[in-house]
Amino acid sequence: MHNNILGFGLFISLAFSACVPKLVAVANKTDEQIKTTYQVTKDVAYGTDKEQTMDIYLSGEAKKLNSKNFTVIFLHGGGYYISDKSKEERYIRPYLKKGMNIVNLNYRIKRGVPVATEDLTNALNYLVTQREKYPLNLDRVILTGFSAGAHIASMVAVTANDPAYPNKLAPGIKIAGVINFSGPVDGLDVVEHVFMNNEVPIMKEIGMALFPATTDYAPKELVAKYEPINYFDKNDPPFFVWHGGKDDQVPASTFEKFVVLLEKDPNKNTVLFLPEGLHSPSTSELASAYEKIFVFLDKL
Repeated sequence: MHNNILGFGLFISLAFSACVPKLVAVANKTDEQIKTTYQVTKDVAYGTDKEQTMDIYLSGEAKKLNSKNFTVIFLHGGGYYISDKSKEERYIRPYLKKGMNIVNLNYRIKRGVPVATEDLTNALNYLVTQREKYPLNLDRVILTGFSAGAHIASMVAVTANDPAYPNKLAPGIKIAGVINFSGPVDGLDVVEHVFMNNEVPIMKEIGMALFPATTDYAPKELVAKYEPINYFDKNDPPFFVWHGGKDDQVPASTFEKFVVLLEKDPNKNTVLFLPEGLHSPSTSELASAYEKIFVFLDKL
């Protein structure tokens, strides 16, 4: 009898596993299929500032993904100073092709790292209050971004379990993973120096605006508050990090210590380092990265 029970349990487990789709195996939707299966609401306000808006992509097929029914929150780059959610949609397109729910987020720019970093938490907390209107699965949130946006995503992920961190996520939000493209995780002072000493005017402006409370280089104790490595612990969600060896904005050296921490658990975390990679991935590099990203997500 005992063996029969064990056998039945194994059968149920295998049957359940068989019905849970793998994202890597989900056929990519065509442009027309994306149009017909998504309800898109643009410029949803999650705060009182005009820049606190988001585009919400609700998929009619997301629930079919079962445990892979993640809510992907993407944040654009631009040095916390320029750009917009509409400028980097190539990063959300692979998720649209898989039928996943997506939030493409704007945040307050030209006001420095501290202000920009608050807005992802503000947006997530707003979505908790809007569950009926926007039925997103906030128990399985993937935070992702490029450059400044990836830094913000990483910061929120590693501080979520830190009782001393002031910006609290509302109950009901669980971060399942982080996907970081070229976002600072350490050495934010190095990044500040790169921008402030840049000969290109807009780059210098970005550098001067990173920490507007200071007129010179920000003190280390202030910069350290916004370095994800200083909050990292084994209970943080899994990380996927993409970075390039020839990144001239967020130098590869600033990733080294963080990567060592991630690689202590290679079954949990994935690091994709391209020795010849620049700050922004090329079209082919991005396509290759997403092949690995869906493998990463399938493990969560």
